[in-house]
Amino acid sequence: MTTIIVRASESLHWYRRDGTPQYSVEAAKGGMRATTLRDARKMNLVPSVTTILKCAASPGLEAWKLNQMLLAALTLPRVDGESEESFVTRVVADSKEHAKMAAERGTRVHAAVEKHYEGVVDEAMSEYQIGVSKAIQEAFGDLAFLPEKAFAHELGFGGKVDLHAHGVVLDIKSKEFTSETIDKVEAYDEHMMQLADYRVGLGMPEARCANVFASVLEPGLCKIVEWSQEDLSRGWSMFESLLKYWQAKNQHK
Repeated sequence: MTTIIVRASESLHWYRRDGTPQYSVEAAKGGMRATTLRDARKMNLVPSVTTILKCAASPGLEAWKLNQMLLAALTLPRVDGESEESFVTRVVADSKEHAKMAAERGTRVHAAVEKHYEGVVDEAMSEYQIGVSKAIQEAFGDLAFLPEKAFAHELGFGGKVDLHAHGVVLDIKSKEFTSETIDKVEAYDEHMMQLADYRVGLGMPEARCANVFASVLEPGLCKIVEWSQEDLSRGWSMFESLLKYWQAKNQHK
């Protein structure tokens, strides 16, 4: 695995067989509701890559969740006469709120990057747009990247790719790091598997794949971690096993 460092200013998801997202369906009493496994069986939908990956442990994510829980426990003031059970409930709620805020922040970063590659300038997020695009250009050259490409594969999985171009597939992630801590930014097996699946799903089985980490503490700071072809081959083998397990467990193939 090669690392490129550049300094620059789910609910479950389902897809139709043609790659169209089917995240929600019409509710019996009107309005829309989240698509369920029962709906997927009736409509012959395929699960997302991230849904399949949830079958396996995610050490990096779990460590982050535990850290948020510990920080909440250390910083929340105790209320006089409060029971241990009530305090624990508040700690859990506080840590989930932080996770929600981080997810919303990540969504904004994704949206800004997508707008950039659609030719739209987001003044409020321009530092992210400039930083990410510059890092990608320095790592992969002047390629015509396309954002948000959805797909469904005949083996029974689907997804939506952040960015792809001829011979390259990228996944954008926001993360808390600075110039001093950038060397500690790591990519994990679940990141590798996700990209390996995406390139197969797009019909680009030999594409270069990389995670693009955008700092939310230093807008414009970016770290790119590119996976080797050997890693990606291993990631695809790992995912195939998870896919078969998920299909057997949920009786949905």
